[in-house]
Amino acid sequence: MNVDQERITISEVKKGPFQETIPVNGVVLPITSIYLDAVEGGRVEEKFVEDGAIVKQDQPILRLSNTDIELSLVNQQTSVYNLLTQMQIARNAAQQNTTSKLNQMTDVESQLKEAERIYKLDKDLYAQKVIGLQEYKKAENDYNYYVQKKNLTEQLLTQDSASNAQQVSQAKQSYQGSQTALNVMRKKVGDLIVRAPIDGQLTSLDAERGQNKNKGERLGQIDVLSGFKVRADIDEHYLSRIITGLYGIFTFANKDYKLVIKKVYTTITNGRFQVDMEFVGDVPQGIRRGQTLQIRLAFSDEVEAVQVAKGGFYQQTGGNWIFRVNDDGKTAYKVDIQLGRQNPDYYEVLSGLKPGDKVVTSSYENYGDMQELVLKK
Repeated sequence: MNVDQERITISEVKKGPFQETIPVNGVVLPITSIYLDAVEGGRVEEKFVEDGAIVKQDQPILRLSNTDIELSLVNQQTSVYNLLTQMQIARNAAQQNTTSKLNQMTDVESQLKEAERIYKLDKDLYAQKVIGLQEYKKAENDYNYYVQKKNLTEQLLTQDSASNAQQVSQAKQSYQGSQTALNVMRKKVGDLIVRAPIDGQLTSLDAERGQNKNKGERLGQIDVLSGFKVRADIDEHYLSRIITGLYGIFTFANKDYKLVIKKVYTTITNGRFQVDMEFVGDVPQGIRRGQTLQIRLAFSDEVEAVQVAKGGFYQQTGGNWIFRVNDDGKTAYKVDIQLGRQNPDYYEVLSGLKPGDKVVTSSYENYGDMQELVLKK
């Protein structure tokens, strides 16, 4: 077949530095983003800042209202105050009861001492035959009665102290439980004011006055401004070869910068998956969030290899053969080749060609089963 040289591309096979790479597109993102979710649902009453604002940690962003939560707080506060009042009343009653029991104990001890004095005196008088048996027995019975009464009073006082202590302990636990519930309700009310969890830039804020927001609904996010990362989309064909630690290069303002894969997301969507890459060394000045970068992702180290330029020939040959130009430059013959790795510009030649060979790398779509091309100027 006669072929016009001006309509084809002839490339020279060369040997030189080769690195297997693929081109991927990456989007510049903040190094960290924290999502803002509605901890409690409610109606948007007030916005303190607008989307895109720089905020500080704990700075209010917007305020929600929720009458159910606010009413629950009032009811819980009332319950705690009532319980505290009841505790005070019960404590005063317990103190009065204890005081009464102590007074009874004092009276019994006084009566016992008097009965003991009379008993000892009558015992001596009875031994001296001064008094009779009946009078002595009465003194003895009175003494024994007050001894038993004292023992009983002591038991009642001990039981009363234990009962009071138990009641106080139960009341404290009940109060603490109610106080904890009150603190929870206060926190719920406090959560109606959405605050910035960290320093950064507020983005994607989706809230307008009057809107109702459900509990857990996404309100926006805070982007940390201390650095950037790059999220790249990669064809699923390369999933098995992508690991953390692989490097990529991109050019920005006529200077090359290096990235390294830190995280691989294995979920495939529309035939592609994503990776997060971080900068190695210098970060380009003037780079911005949302900017798209064209990255050359490397699968291998740089080595010396025979290589041929990429071209349309591959679609018809699958890299199994190519037209090699004779030394006289007038004809090109079909030769078998074996290609290996590739990058955006070159194929690695494993066999069939040597450095200095010239080959036709443009499309072979119109050549059919031709074995020889006659090159015309």
